[in-house]
Amino acid sequence: MAPVRLRTVTRTQGNNRALKDGQVTPEGFALDFEEVPVLVHAFRRMVRDLEFDVCEMAFTTYLCAKAHGKRFTALPIFLVRGFHHGAIVRGAGVRTPGDLEGRRVGVNRGYTVTTGVWARGILQDEYGVDLERVTWVPSGDEHVAEYLPPANVVPMRAGAKLATLVATGELAAAIGVQESGLLPLIPDAEEAAFAALARRGLYPINHLVVVRDDLLKEHPGLATALFEAFAAAKRLYVERLGTDPTDLMYRRVMETTGQDPLPYGIAPNLAMIEELISHAVRQRILDRPPAVTDLFPESTHNLIA
Repeated sequence: MAPVRLRTVTRTQGNNRALKDGQVTPEGFALDFEEVPVLVHAFRRMVRDLEFDVCEMAFTTYLCAKAHGKRFTALPIFLVRGFHHGAIVRGAGVRTPGDLEGRRVGVNRGYTVTTGVWARGILQDEYGVDLERVTWVPSGDEHVAEYLPPANVVPMRAGAKLATLVATGELAAAIGVQESGLLPLIPDAEEAAFAALARRGLYPINHLVVVRDDLLKEHPGLATALFEAFAAAKRLYVERLGTDPTDLMYRRVMETTGQDPLPYGIAPNLAMIEELISHAVRQRILDRPPAVTDLFPESTHNLIA
């Protein structure tokens, strides 16, 4: 029987390279990969039009989409992890995270962007910043069009640039802006991030994989087949971690924790899943916390890789 072909988008990276080059394939299915040069555009197309069968997606985008009844479900395949202590740059006159209270802080793209959610969580949990006392200024709209942000989120004026607004002092700081000349708010951010990993296990999840609900219903073995294929590709990558910057980060995670730096499955990631949900509720992205098991197909609940 010919394999079921699935229109698929995922950025080429170490842990899925073996899938994209055909070295690993899901049993009974074929992944027809499409390249979307700006990956966040694929998130939007999936959220708004269900354009793909299988799609990489930012975790908070998924949480927000699921809360608004979008017809896809995530698999506990966590393709991208990252540290976000260094994601916040500051303007003149700002010396400590506490200086952000009562000020305006930019956010690259939407308020619900996952990097922004984690960065705000770090400000709140590790530095005591009252997020309600900050006005958040996103540079774009939200992937989930139905989402309405809280009152302390106001859009950036048309034609402005976040980096310029920080440099001129109109914004006290910004999240997710990479611009030379702007100073990080948290000094020695990489060391602060790894200290948080060692101290409290903070290892943020950024991206996962979603699949259209109608396909999961039509093909009961699809979720498991995809999980096993992504897991096989990931194992090949971890076995031969190289020396590019992403590889070095994962190697340091492995040295710090003594564990797989890219665990898949609910159980090994439960603490980070619950923490991200908590941030999303506290930051008023979600009205209430969903049950973690409701976020993933039942067939994947006990899968670990």
